[in-house]
Amino acid sequence: MAAATTKLLLSDLASTVKSVPSNYIRPISDRPNLTEVQISDGSIPLVDLQVLNGPSRLDIIKQIGQACQHDGFFQVKNHGIPETIINNMLTIARAFFKLPESERLKSYSDDPSKSTRLSTSFNVNTEKISNWRDYLRLHCYPLQDYMHEWPSNPPSFRYNYVRGLVLRLPEAISESKHGQHMALNYCPPCPQPDLTYGLPGHTDPNLITVLLQDDVPGLQVLRNGKWLPVSPIPNTFIVNIGDQMQVLSNDLYKSVLHRALVNCDKERISIPRFYCPSPDAVIAPAKDLIDERHLAFYKNFTYAEYYQKFWNRGLAAEGCLDLFEVSTA
Repeated sequence: MAAATTKLLLSDLASTVKSVPSNYIRPISDRPNLTEVQISDGSIPLVDLQVLNGPSRLDIIKQIGQACQHDGFFQVKNHGIPETIINNMLTIARAFFKLPESERLKSYSDDPSKSTRLSTSFNVNTEKISNWRDYLRLHCYPLQDYMHEWPSNPPSFRYNYVRGLVLRLPEAISESKHGQHMALNYCPPCPQPDLTYGLPGHTDPNLITVLLQDDVPGLQVLRNGKWLPVSPIPNTFIVNIGDQMQVLSNDLYKSVLHRALVNCDKERISIPRFYCPSPDAVIAPAKDLIDERHLAFYKNFTYAEYYQKFWNRGLAAEGCLDLFEVSTA
């Protein structure tokens, strides 16, 4: 732990600089470019889950299926989590990153195998250019195995995040073989937001992601070669398809590139929760989707193999599905 105390987190650095340090500056060809942003009223679909268990259930399932095929992203409202809980989650996340550095560093680690850890950027041990974010990563399934590792400061941290974990998408997840973890992403104000990212364009390596974001814009999704801003809607969650779902669906559902921009005036909080297969789960296109006319696009692999490739490759690459495609040679 002594080595970790010599590291300065971005949340401590950002308030002391008037320009972006060189190790955060992207090459000109890889910077946020507003000419690539889709300026229109279009957005990702918004699905009302209130009627999911009523007579309109089939219509809602169809909406979700179409969103998974065409957008890879959708938002949900009337999901059953009270607005007070959502606000508390965002408030406590912000409070954590405002704690004294000495308190936050109790959770600091650069070891990706640790189930609870505070770190910065993405993979500080290998990356050449840093991302403008700090993050607290928490494993949360089975909850009883991990909650004792979570920060105890702020005092209400554990209570509110347990209550906030009630959103479920059981139709999309194998309840018997999966894991869950979440991250608290903190992007402090950035003096030159056109030079860097909170996170560059990437796909998620897991099965499905459920995201809570605060009221500061930043999330953008790639659609038809243009970046589409996803404006925050109060009391909603954003759901996106990850790489494993694209493989299982044999490319029917899309794991879509997305990125996070930063703001010159405001800090931004986002809280993604990741649903993952267990490390030893074998991932492959569903057998019912494969026949003589529909060949498998991906070879079999374990989720542990996939995540290791993802972590080693880092966010210098947009994703690593290409490493597991069936060769057509």
